[in-house]
Amino acid sequence: MDDRDEFLRNLVERAIAEDAAREDVTTAALVDPRLRARATIVARAGGIVSGHRPAAAVFRAFDRTFRYTEAAPDGSHVEPESTVASVEGPCTAILSGERTALNFLQHLSGIATLTGRFVEAVSGTGTVILDTRKTIPGLRALEKEAVVHGGGQNHRSDLRDRILVKENHIAAAAGLPGVLARLGGERLKDAEIEVRTLEELRLLASSPPGRIMLDNFSPDMVAAALAELDGWGAARPEVEVSGGVNLENIMHYAQRGVDFISVGALTISAPALDLSFIVSDVEADDG
Repeated sequence: MDDRDEFLRNLVERAIAEDAAREDVTTAALVDPRLRARATIVARAGGIVSGHRPAAAVFRAFDRTFRYTEAAPDGSHVEPESTVASVEGPCTAILSGERTALNFLQHLSGIATLTGRFVEAVSGTGTVILDTRKTIPGLRALEKEAVVHGGGQNHRSDLRDRILVKENHIAAAAGLPGVLARLGGERLKDAEIEVRTLEELRLLASSPPGRIMLDNFSPDMVAAALAELDGWGAARPEVEVSGGVNLENIMHYAQRGVDFISVGALTISAPALDLSFIVSDVEADDG
């Protein structure tokens, strides 16, 4: 078992324990444990699917013989009333695991769906939509996977991933001159530095990092920053915009010509995709 499988197994076990799904008093009182059933997961709204791996893992944690069939693979778009997946296995396990599996699938599909809307909103501009580290603790790997299913790309996965100098780092290093003095050389080329004003941007002109984050800039301020950066020639860094971006204003930023727009809302504000779980074909286990 590799690290990815171990992570998923542990996550699913915690989710099952949280719901006390192996101590389901309602199902135990009403359902013959010898019964088997089929169930269908149906989309009630249009969106992009993500989360089959954890959803399937929930059912298989109850019984390894479960059959989980993806009707709409991760990353695919579904229309309302279309089938997302079907499951077949012990009826008691289907009923006890239903909510936990749907929680994963609805949450992650919601992230993929919202990401897809942002990606569509900047279509044709060349701007890449990025996520952030604003994730639910413990779910980051799956949430970032959902962003990719929606057509976005991942920013840093964690604090080891890349040097990203933000406002509080700048304050702790006694300002941007202190940051540049401590980085320098190859580390600076691989680093990203946040700026909040055009004055801060100009402080980086003599020692540009690999990427600059324009934090909470208005579209007009972004245009002014890009005009400044055009004068840097070959030293011009990649440009990322972050803060205050939404579906209504994102095109005003993308059409300026920025390379990346990072959107925390992808993972912290995405509404769950509306899915239903319908049990059918309950029958005795002939085995």
